[in-house]
Amino acid sequence: MWTRQHKQRNTGRLIIPSLCVLFLAYFGFHAYHGEFGIYSKYQLEARAAELQAQLDAVKARRVDFERRIQLMHEGTLEKDMLDEQARKALNLSQPDEITIMLPSATK
Repeated sequence: MWTRQHKQRNTGRLIIPSLCVLFLAYFGFHAYHGEFGIYSKYQLEARAAELQAQLDAVKARRVDFERRIQLMHEGTLEKDMLDEQARKALNLSQPDEITIMLPSATK
């Protein structure tokens, strides 16, 4: 009668667990560093905060422009605003005023 005798190998027991570890490591890495991963989330939140700050600055500037434009409309034309705009546009000053010349910032 024939009997099969072969040596038991321990490497067969390690194949499935090692494949599972590699599988989990691959997806774990991409869950953190991938395009939609945790690290990307923090980068997007920082970018959103930066853009929100820019938006707030632009809105404040627009409100200032709208206020200044409102002062120049007919019926609400203020003498001070008209005088300020004329001086800037024409580079004029009153005879009794002191003019300080500043160097222009050339780039």
